[in-house]
Amino acid sequence: MAGEGAREADMPRATDGWGSGLLGVIIFSGSLPATRVAVGGFSPLFLTSARAVIAALLGAMLLLALRQRRPAAGDLAPLAVVALGVVIGFPLLTALALQHMTAARSVVFIGLLPLATAMFGVLRGGERPKPAFWLFSVAGAALVAGFAWAGSRSATLAGDLLMVAAILVCGLGYAEGARLSRRLGGWQVISWALVLALPAMAVIAAATLPQAWSGIGGPAWLGLAYVSVFSMLVGFVFWYRGLALGGIAGVSQLQLLQPFFGLALAGLLLGEPVAWSMVAVTVLVVLCVAGARRFA
Repeated sequence: MAGEGAREADMPRATDGWGSGLLGVIIFSGSLPATRVAVGGFSPLFLTSARAVIAALLGAMLLLALRQRRPAAGDLAPLAVVALGVVIGFPLLTALALQHMTAARSVVFIGLLPLATAMFGVLRGGERPKPAFWLFSVAGAALVAGFAWAGSRSATLAGDLLMVAAILVCGLGYAEGARLSRRLGGWQVISWALVLALPAMAVIAAATLPQAWSGIGGPAWLGLAYVSVFSMLVGFVFWYRGLALGGIAGVSQLQLLQPFFGLALAGLLLGEPVAWSMVAVTVLVVLCVAGARRFA
C-alpha cells in the first residue's frame, strides 16, 4: 500500500517533468536552423562566444534579481562540465559542422542525442531503466536517423565527426545539469554555468569580432538572437527542470521529436511542403517515446 501511494504521489511530478521537457524540446527545435543562418554572417568562434556572453549576462541578472545563493564548492566541477558541454562544446562543434553540412543532415545526429543523454544518465545519474526502455530508445533513434538520412544528399567526414563529438559532449552536459537541477533548480544551473564560462567567452568574443559589421545581414542577427536567448537560456530552464523531475533517461527521449517539430515549423512559417512520410514517421516516433516513458 505504501509503495502504491508513493508511486501515485510521483505521477504528477513525472508528468510535470515531461511537460517541461517537451517545452524545452520545442524551443531547441529552432536551434540548428538558427545556427545555420547565423554562421552565414558570423564565424563559428564568435557565434559560440557571443551567444554565451549574451545569455550569461541575462542569467546573471536573473540570479542577482532573485537573490539566488551561490553554488557550493562541490558544485563547481559539475557546473564546469555543464559549461564545457552545452555552453561551449555543443554550440562550437555544431557551428563548425554546419559549415560542412546542411541543417537537415544534422538531424541525423540529433536523433542520437537521446541515446547519449540516457547513457550518461545511467553513468552519472545512477538511473537504471528497464531493458524494454533501451529497445524503444534505439528504435526511435533509428527511425529519426533513417528518416533524416533518406532526405539528406550531402556528406563530409569532417562534418560528421564534428557532429558526433557535439552529441557526446551535449549528452554529458544534459545529464550532469539534470543531476545538479535536483538541488539547485533548472534555470539556476544553466545560469551559473553561463556565468562560470563568461570570462573565457568574453575574451574569445573580443578576439574574434567581425572585421566589418556592415556586411552582416538581418537573418544572421536574428539567428544570433535566437540561439543566445532561447537556445542558450530559456530552453534550458524547461529542459533541465524536465530532466530533474521526470528522469534523465526517460525525458531525454522527447528529443526524438525535435527534428519533426523543426520540419513542422518550416512548413507553417516558411511554407515548405510536409510529406506524408514525415507524418507517418512522427507517429511511430511518438509511439517509441510513449514506450520509453512507460519503461523508464
